[in-house]
Parts: sequence; structure tokens; C-alpha cells
Amino acid sequence: MVVSQLERTFTTLNSFFMSQFAGLSDISISEDIPVEGDISVPVSSHNADNDFSTLDEPVKDTILRDLRAVGQKFVHVMYPKKSSALLRDWDLWGPLILCVTLALMLQGGSVDSEEEGRPQFAEVFVIIWFGSVIITLNSKLLGGTISFFQSLCVLGYCILPLTVAMIVCRIVLVGGSGLVSFVVRLIVVTASFSWSTFASTAFLADSQPPNRKALVVYPVFLFYFVIGWMILTFSPSQ
Repeated sequence: MVVSQLERTFTTLNSFFMSQFAGLSDISISEDIPVEGDISVPVSSHNADNDFSTLDEPVKDTILRDLRAVGQKFVHVMYPKKSSALLRDWDLWGPLILCVTLALMLQGGSVDSEEEGRPQFAEVFVIIWFGSVIITLNSKLLGGTISFFQSLCVLGYCILPLTVAMIVCRIVLVGGSGLVSFVVRLIVVTASFSWSTFASTAFLADSQPPNRKALVVYPVFLFYFVIGWMILTFSPSQ
């Protein structure tokens, strides 16, 4: 009985809908009626920076771009001013180049004799990087806001004046190692040492608490003094 009642209900509903929508099958769009309008999909604007990827550029362009960035940081060191470019776009390529160059030029020198007192490549390399790490840790422990690698970047790039002083000293030593040569090398190394210390403190001073700046500058002074002393006491092996 229930099944027959459901069948009658479905039959009634089917008849109702068929009567209501029976005329829809006769509706057609005439070919004479023009269809107007544009269908467009909105496309979001692309940013050139988002499309740029170093994975898609040639190796030559990548190397030239990195060399230009290193050269710009060299300019910042030779003309130090209050700029965050050296801290914001930090890298370790420049410090590595300067460290290797300075270690290669100091290698093979003789201070006391031909066998003793000769700085080797590994010794110079370790002194520079170990000293930079110690100064960076000291800066962080004193409450500095600069990051670890930013500090290494600044200390490494500020070796540039001392590296230039090493090149000048090697040229001066070609003419002899007399008193005049020593005075010229002393002036060059002193000026380069002062410039390296001034440039590094110009970048690092603002990141330190005002009452602890002297505690940060003193290790920097010793760091560049040791490097300058190695350059001043260098003499080519015979």
C-alpha cells in the first residue's frame, strides 16, 4: 500500500514538471541575432623581480654581477660613510679574495732567518679568520645587533687598505731594504692600519650599545695591528 502511494506521488510530480518545462525544448537562438561581448580572463601583473631567477641566467652574467657587487663594497671601504649597503648585502667572497691575496704575498717572507719566523699561508689565513670570529663573538656578547656573517663581512672587507699596503711594500722592497725603505713602509702601513680601523668602526659602531663601543673597538684595533705588524716586518727571502 505504501509502495503504491509513493508511485502515485512520483507520477504526479513528473506530470507537473513536464507541463511546466515542456516549452523549453522549442526555444532556439536565431542565427540572425548577433552575439556580442568579449570574454577575457583577468591576468595579474607580473613583477620583474619575481620573474628574475639566477638559475635561468648564464654563468657569465652571474659572475659579473657578483664581481660588480664586490667592487661596490670595495668602494664603500675606501670611502667609508654611514651606509647600510655593506651590512644589508653581505657576502664573504670579497673577504676570501683579500685573505687569500694577503696570505699569498706574505708567504715566503723571512724575518729572522731563512728557516725561522717565516709566515706560512695557513698561518696568515687562520689568523685573519680566527681573529674575525673572535671579534664577532665579542661584539655579540656585548649586545651588538649586527649578525654574525655581517660582522665577518665588514671585518674582511676592511682588510683592503692593508692588502694595498702589502702590495706597495712589496714594490718598495724591490729597490732595497734600507732605512728609507723602512720609513716608507712604516708610513704606508700606519696609514692603511688607521684606515682599516676607521672604516670597520664606521660600519660597526652604530650596531653597538653606546656605553660599550670602546670594548668593541679595542679588539678591532688589535686585530688590524697584528696584520699591519706582519706586513711591516715582512722581508723577502733571499
